[in-house]
Amino acid sequence: MSQPALPGAVLRDDPDLTERQRALFGALVELHRRHARPVGSEALHARSGVALSSAGVRAELAELEARGLLERGHASAGRVPSAAGWAYWVRHLMAPAPVSPEVEARIRAVLAHSAHDVESLLQEASRLLSDLTRQIGLARADSLDRETLTRLDVVPLGERRVLLALNLGGALARTLALELESPLAPDELDEVGAVLRERLLGRTLAEVRERLDHDPELVRHSAARLVARALRGQWAQPVRTPLLAAGASHIAGQPEFADGPRLAPVLRAIEGGPPIDRLLAGSLEGQAAARVGLEPDGALSALSLVSVALPGPVPGAVGVLGPLRMDYALAFAVVDAVGQRLGELLDA
Repeated sequence: MSQPALPGAVLRDDPDLTERQRALFGALVELHRRHARPVGSEALHARSGVALSSAGVRAELAELEARGLLERGHASAGRVPSAAGWAYWVRHLMAPAPVSPEVEARIRAVLAHSAHDVESLLQEASRLLSDLTRQIGLARADSLDRETLTRLDVVPLGERRVLLALNLGGALARTLALELESPLAPDELDEVGAVLRERLLGRTLAEVRERLDHDPELVRHSAARLVARALRGQWAQPVRTPLLAAGASHIAGQPEFADGPRLAPVLRAIEGGPPIDRLLAGSLEGQAAARVGLEPDGALSALSLVSVALPGPVPGAVGVLGPLRMDYALAFAVVDAVGQRLGELLDA
């Protein structure tokens, strides 16, 4: 898997380009990103603004290809940036793209609607990332087992359905809809809520799961036992959100994935989780970074991931997934802004 690329970072084996080579490489990157086609030397000569003959441009492009920054399908084809070239561009040439006040306001407004429910908040974040970047928006949270249960409310939803509203310290919350084996009257649910609060508040979610199985008071109390049994069914595994993805249609609309054979493996990778979720889990906290060309070969070789680990109490990450020629400057700015806002909301 690729290593994260950070703006301004320099690797020991990065090629030392001349100013002319940097200008030509930057111009080729922008032409390819805009048009999704290989760039020929004549087109680059006409648009780069570099004072070189066509032959001089071809010589410099051959040097950039030899250094691993460019590649081409066959000898007579134009060139495109390689995965290493895109990573170099992120580290050395990418200009920051500040988030506008309008986009900042939209981020705050959209995330405010789900600010107290972890999964809903992350789902909104994935949609927002997709809408703002026109790439696939991703979000996930790791296990919440170490979070402490500070409040628990039982709300009837029907004769045999209840909603558990859980506060996990501060403003962090999670809601669970439970199906009961037998109906419970409203006064029984009030009593169940009191019993659950007495036995479970102040404990981590890992301890709560253990108590649902072994606490004698919960086993003895028949109504509480019904709710505890339904809750155990939802908590068979540590509480975590799945890999949440939005905007897969954006990948389908990219020229690189216009045909089914190239698109299908990408969609399967997103739906299946690994290795995308592992890469997202390995994001850097508080610093957006790009992984360019997620695999040397295979379905993910033509994809890049820009992501950031969430600051604050909830271990998780958000990011965008797109083709190698995605607009990295925009992706970095949006991912950073959404990640910072999520961290603020989850730490409130």
